[in-house]
Amino acid sequence: MSARPERPISPHLQIYRLPLNAILSISHRLTGLVLALGAALVVLMLAATAAGADAHAAAYGVAGHWLGQLVLFLFTAALYYHFCAGIRHLVWDAGYGYSLEAARKGSYAVLAGTALLTIVTWLVALSV
Repeated sequence: MSARPERPISPHLQIYRLPLNAILSISHRLTGLVLALGAALVVLMLAATAAGADAHAAAYGVAGHWLGQLVLFLFTAALYYHFCAGIRHLVWDAGYGYSLEAARKGSYAVLAGTALLTIVTWLVALSV
């Protein structure tokens, strides 16, 4: 058998830099999964509240811990990201925003909207 001839390596994820739109598209799917898992946590929190004062206090003790706060912050960011990206998909479904420039601006708008909504939500929640 002869040796394989040297062939050029096709673009791979380690070599090829994904465009921002592709990264946001993958992230939109991942945040959908995160939100499904987070919904289970919300159900557990509601069940703890329904189980009585001791279970309620224990559940909110976990949520009040710094790690619980981090999880809640990331869940909030995932929720707002999925929301903003979903609005962009609705705009695309209506037939707008397909040019490269509009898609790039839309990507930055999704990221900015996510950051703004998450920060405002947490500032309001922490001030109450």
